Amino acid sequence: MSNLAYDLLAENLETQGIQVETLKSHLKTQHIETPSWGYGNSGTRFGVFEQPGAARNAAERLEDAAAVHRFTGIAPTVALHIPWDKTDDWSALKQYAADVGIGIGAINPNVFQDQAYKLGSVCNPDADVRRLAIDHILECVDIMEKTGSDLLSLWFADGTNFPGQSNFRKRKQWMQEALAEVYDALPDATRMLIEYKFFEPAFYHTDLPDWGTAYLMATKLGEKAQVLIDLGHHPQGTNIEFIVAYLIDEGKLGGFHFNCRKYADDDLTVGTINPQELFLIYTELVAAELDPDTETDIAYMIDQSHNLKPKVEASIQSVCNLQKAYTKALIVDREALAAAQDTADLVEAESILQRAYETDVNPLLEQVRLETGRDPNPLAAYRQSGYYEKISAARVGGESQGWA
Repeated sequence: MSNLAYDLLAENLETQGIQVETLKSHLKTQHIETPSWGYGNSGTRFGVFEQPGAARNAAERLEDAAAVHRFTGIAPTVALHIPWDKTDDWSALKQYAADVGIGIGAINPNVFQDQAYKLGSVCNPDADVRRLAIDHILECVDIMEKTGSDLLSLWFADGTNFPGQSNFRKRKQWMQEALAEVYDALPDATRMLIEYKFFEPAFYHTDLPDWGTAYLMATKLGEKAQVLIDLGHHPQGTNIEFIVAYLIDEGKLGGFHFNCRKYADDDLTVGTINPQELFLIYTELVAAELDPDTETDIAYMIDQSHNLKPKVEASIQSVCNLQKAYTKALIVDREALAAAQDTADLVEAESILQRAYETDVNPLLEQVRLETGRDPNPLAAYRQSGYYEKISAARVGGESQGWA
C-alpha cells in the first residue's frame, strides 16, 4: 500500500471538510451479513453446478462465513436458511458459530421448495397447505429465539401463472392472516422483514410484487414489520434509490439484500454490472445515517448464490464492493449538494455526486484494514492463505445443499 496515496487522499478529504478519523470510524463499524446459501452447491432452474470445497452442511457454511469476516473485518454475521441449515441442536450450532468467530443473523424460512407449495404457500387455495407454511414460519420464529437472531426474513414465491387461476382478494386476505399470526408470535426486540419480487416463479401475478404491497402489509402489521429491498427484484430501469428514500422517510426500510442482475434474478456479484447504481443507493442510505433527525435500523445483507465463481472469493468480492460504495457515499459533500439542490443548480448537484463516485478510495480502505489488523487486500490475502486448497481437500462427498 502506498502511504503517500493515503496521505494525499486524506489531505484532499480534509480540505473538503470531511473528518478522516470520523470517516474511518464509520468504515470500521460497517456490518454486512453474508448468506449461508452462498457457500454451498447451488444452481439455476436448469441444474446444479458443483464446486470443489463447497460447504456441505451448516457447520461448514459457518466456517466459510467466518473466513470472509476474517479477511474483510465487516461481515460478522451469517444468515441461515431453514430447512437447509436445520439442526437437532441449535445451542450447539450457535456455540460453534461463536467458536469460529461469527454470529447468527437473519432466519429465512423456505416456503417455496416443498412439493406441497406447487400452487403457493400462505396464499395456497388449500387451507392445509397454508397451515403447513405458517407452521414452518412459526418454527423459524422459535429458531430465532434459540439462536439469538432478531430478524425473520420472509420471501414468498406465491402467485399465479394463468388468468382466472385464483381470487386476488382472497389471496391478499390469506397473506394478511398468515403474516398477522407470525407477527403476533415474534419475541420482543425482533423484526419481520417482508421481501418482494415482481415476477418469477409466478408469471401472471405475484402476491407481493413490489415495495408498495410489501409496505402495505408491513404497515397493517405494526412497528416490528418492515420492508426488505432486494436489488434484483425490480423491473429494468426501476429507480431503487427513490424507493430507499421513501421507505426510510416512512420508517419502514428494515433490510437490504445486496446482489446484482443484468436482466432478471439476483445472483451476480454485487457491483458487477452497475456500480454507479450501487453508489447512488448508498448515497440515500448514508444521507439517512448521517441525519440526526432520522432513525434507521437497516440490516445490510448479501443474497447471492455463487454458481460459477469460487464461493468464498465471490463473497469477499461482494463485501469489498459494498465497502467501496459505502465509502464513496460517505465522502459526498452534503452541504454543497444541499446548496446546489436549493438553488436548482442541476449541473453542480450532479457533479458533486460524480466527483465522489470517481474518487479512488482504495488507499483509505487499505489504511482502515491495516488499522484493524487485516491485510490491505482481502482477496489476495485469502488466495495466499491456503484456505481454498484446505477445504477442497477436506470436503469430498457428503450431502449437498438445499435444491442440489
